Amino acid sequence: MARFQDTTRGLLTIYASTLLSGGWAMIIPTIPVLVEHFGVSPGWAAQVITAFGAGRFVGTAAGGWVLDHLGTRTALVIGPLIAGVAALLTPAAPWLGVILALALVMGAGDSLWSSAREIAAIDLALKQRRGRVVSSLHGTHNVGLALCPLLGGFLTEAFGFKAAFFAYAVSALSAVALGFNIPDAGSRPVSTGPRGEGNWKATMIAPRLSALYGLYLQIQPRLRATYLVLVLGTLAAQSQRIIVQSMLPLYAGSQLGFTPTQVGLLFSISGVFVFAMILPTGYIMDRVGRKWTTVPSTGIPALAFVAIPFSESFVELAFLVSLTGLANGLSLGSMATSTYDVVPQSARGRLQAVRRTVAEIGGIFAPLAGGYLANKFHPGIPFLVYAPLLVLSALLLALVARETLER
Repeated sequence: MARFQDTTRGLLTIYASTLLSGGWAMIIPTIPVLVEHFGVSPGWAAQVITAFGAGRFVGTAAGGWVLDHLGTRTALVIGPLIAGVAALLTPAAPWLGVILALALVMGAGDSLWSSAREIAAIDLALKQRRGRVVSSLHGTHNVGLALCPLLGGFLTEAFGFKAAFFAYAVSALSAVALGFNIPDAGSRPVSTGPRGEGNWKATMIAPRLSALYGLYLQIQPRLRATYLVLVLGTLAAQSQRIIVQSMLPLYAGSQLGFTPTQVGLLFSISGVFVFAMILPTGYIMDRVGRKWTTVPSTGIPALAFVAIPFSESFVELAFLVSLTGLANGLSLGSMATSTYDVVPQSARGRLQAVRRTVAEIGGIFAPLAGGYLANKFHPGIPFLVYAPLLVLSALLLALVARETLER
């Protein structure tokens, strides 16, 4: 009974920290305002999301080593502390370039924070409930992502864009105290396989291809192709989310003339559908199969991406972002859960970090490419360009990846 209470208390604390982590989405509705405030192009203002993604890339690469060697509690304290301090400094930035640099630091802290929450929850959950726990964790994060753009849009209209960054700082720093109260998973036995993949320099600063390959070989041969497809699926899903976060405000704000509050409301509508899928997604993953969530989570957004550039009203965009919200709901932890089914425990932090790092590369490239296409052609063009990647990912997840649910 005591162990059950400790587990429940630990999970509730993790969920609270996860809800606060969605606070970074308050900066999304500020993108059109940054265009006017700093006198820059829409594509350049959207690079706030690029900088945040670049920071997540750095934080993910380092996070695998931190989690495997120092445990989750260290990451759960350091991650939000880094993000919160950077956000707190943002209102004083005199140029957009300074905001971009601070957004990079915020992204690094957020990534470390995110990876630690996921592994802490996995360690507390029973294996047969893994899908539901990870799904509800990601769902809680998406609740924050749904509420915070609306709040950020309101703060931006009422007090200016700096208020949105300050509010994110408050939410991140509030999570630091929670980190001390989350059960520490501790470090795990670290494999010292071929060519020293357990070496600090090899895994944290400059990962060598041979070291990464050694980690890959620790996966059972029959599951290696599945791992690679899950990496691609995560890349596609991350790119989809980043394109929506960076390009939808430009399309809706700069092209259609929506207010920051309207832009934030679009993301909140999407979040309602994400929230509605929390329990169904966990049940499907644990009882029906992981692929029943991973495949549609990348296939459905392809349909929305084809239609968004031709939408001209709030109602039309609201319907399409509802589809992306439904897909994001189905993706709640599905890639992560499937990967935990595949990777060995001795290298789970680093192999998850590899998957996330590849995804963050997409997160960096997506707003860069989207910003270029928006400036060169039209803010709706990036959606058409990324639709084929989503289709390819859905096909490979359906036809190549194995079902990893143990019945």
